[in-house]
Amino acid sequence: MTARPALAAASRAVALSFERGTSLCEPFLTITPATGASISFLGTATAQATICASDATAARLDELQFDLGEGPCWEAMRSGIPVLHPDIQNRANPVWPEFARAIHGEPVGAMFAFPLVVSSLEIGAVDLYTTAAGPLSSYEIADAATLASLAAWQVLRWVLTGQEDAGLEGSPYSRREIHQATGMVIAQLDVTAEDALLLLRAHAFSRALSVREIAAEIVERRLSFSPENDI
Repeated sequence: MTARPALAAASRAVALSFERGTSLCEPFLTITPATGASISFLGTATAQATICASDATAARLDELQFDLGEGPCWEAMRSGIPVLHPDIQNRANPVWPEFARAIHGEPVGAMFAFPLVVSSLEIGAVDLYTTAAGPLSSYEIADAATLASLAAWQVLRWVLTGQEDAGLEGSPYSRREIHQATGMVIAQLDVTAEDALLLLRAHAFSRALSVREIAAEIVERRLSFSPENDI
């Protein structure tokens, strides 16, 4: 059972993170046995961002879910309830088969995702992972859900103050280049933002690259989707 003082301290850290400029992810690691954590904003097809990630694996799991458009964070946000997978490597999941294949061999034994919800507004998710398979206790699930409800307000403040445009500029989590590339594909092909992002994902999948890598090629004009170019 999580000690109540630990939950109180973690809750305070989350509630004051915006003012203090501290990590929203770290408090989740103090009240659960998670190895790592990430928090993502999940807006439209072209408005997605990692708010924080405690380590490279957590950031990688977030990026894979963005690229594939599926995974525990999407399931948690869409269902509005925690998504708990204590043995993610060995139990097939028909809801997100591509993500399950993508993480095969990654140092991830379990994943737990909690929705970020403010009133009726679904804005993102918290992802926790452990290197070893195993469940969270009912107390740990309840505590993580409590922190997620507090974190949702901090993410909303981050969005409403324009931090999605400026706050991650130059950070390893920034997806600004993907947004730029999507806009360039829209201009080249006269398609919707959703279709442009779908083309980026398909091209990345066909070349076994990340969407970020394909976006970099487009922004640097090494790749074009214009009809007069052979892709």
